Amino acid sequence: MAAPKRPRQLDSPLLPVILSHMSRAQVWVYRKTNGRIGGKWRIGAGFRKPVPTLLLEHRGRKSGRLFTVPLLYLRDGQDLVVVASQGGLPTHPQWYRNLVACPETIAQIGGERRPVRAVTADARERRRLWPRLVELYADFDTYQSWTEREIPVVVLRPRL
Repeated sequence: MAAPKRPRQLDSPLLPVILSHMSRAQVWVYRKTNGRIGGKWRIGAGFRKPVPTLLLEHRGRKSGRLFTVPLLYLRDGQDLVVVASQGGLPTHPQWYRNLVACPETIAQIGGERRPVRAVTADARERRRLWPRLVELYADFDTYQSWTEREIPVVVLRPRL
């Protein structure tokens, strides 16, 4: 089955503004409720099969400011795996570029905050994880079809 055509609305200059406000609202609610609200993604492929969501902190590589973004995640043993899809947009999300510059960070699941080190999966690890990620959230495959960049898979490894 062919992926749906990339929506033109993805190119709207309003989209990043809307997504930023939605993200901030979800982070606020998630923190206030320890993930009871905002801890499951129920949009797109997640409507019928909700996907677990974590909060990931990242430090601005230029500003040094601390930011937090809600992301879908997969457990892989002790590791957490997230995807820098940005809905299939042609550029990597800011949070990904910030993590490449400063990989030591904090992931929050529910009320638990854990120190992690972000590592971009190499080709072999990405091939192993990608089918599991698509099983978790089928829209990842659609997003990949909408962009020429290879969407990074990021492994959040526990820090001691």
